[in-house]
Amino acid sequence: MLKIISTSDGSDTLYVQELDEHYHSTFGAVKESNHVFIESGYKSISSNPVRIFELGFGTGLNTFLTLLESLKDKRMVYYVSIEKYPLPANIYKKLNYSTLYRENEGSYYNLIHECSWGIPREITDNFSLLKIEKDFMEMDTDMVFDIVYFDAFAPEKQPEMWSYNVLELVASLMNPGGVFVTYSAKGQLKRDLKQLGFLVENPAGPPGKRQITRAVKKS
Repeated sequence: MLKIISTSDGSDTLYVQELDEHYHSTFGAVKESNHVFIESGYKSISSNPVRIFELGFGTGLNTFLTLLESLKDKRMVYYVSIEKYPLPANIYKKLNYSTLYRENEGSYYNLIHECSWGIPREITDNFSLLKIEKDFMEMDTDMVFDIVYFDAFAPEKQPEMWSYNVLELVASLMNPGGVFVTYSAKGQLKRDLKQLGFLVENPAGPPGKRQITRAVKKS
């Protein structure tokens, strides 16, 4: 069962009763996504074009915020996001993200959700989106990426998504110098990333969180 919750910055998130877990921080959904994935991920690398892989499409918030950034800096973005359990329209249409921005920007939120799964779509002249509906471990691709947004549910709620095997597959999809970024700062995650050949950093976290994890794949 999903319940819409208003967070501290006025943006919505979803509460999953079965997991006792939220999709985003209750201290601010948009604030957290901007801090973790845009500031520590997208803005930390200057590649143009830039290829981004997101594990956990979820509410589509990270995709939406990345598209808005691409409108500002005019970089060509190829964005691939995977999600095993997409949200139904009656849920995502109630989330308030689009109303927090000017109409010409906010309209992209629903457009992102309305894109068919499994078919690449050019949403703007410089933002291409491919949404994949399947289990990550079943993903078969020859694409490689410059940035990975790792946005699975918390390790204590969804431990299988934070396993060494999953991280190893993620690493195999990344270019040397590529950036892996996530909201979690668990010790096991950092140890596994180091073993996989990443230089691990722990930037300050968003409100309510002391640190996050940012890791750069060594050449």
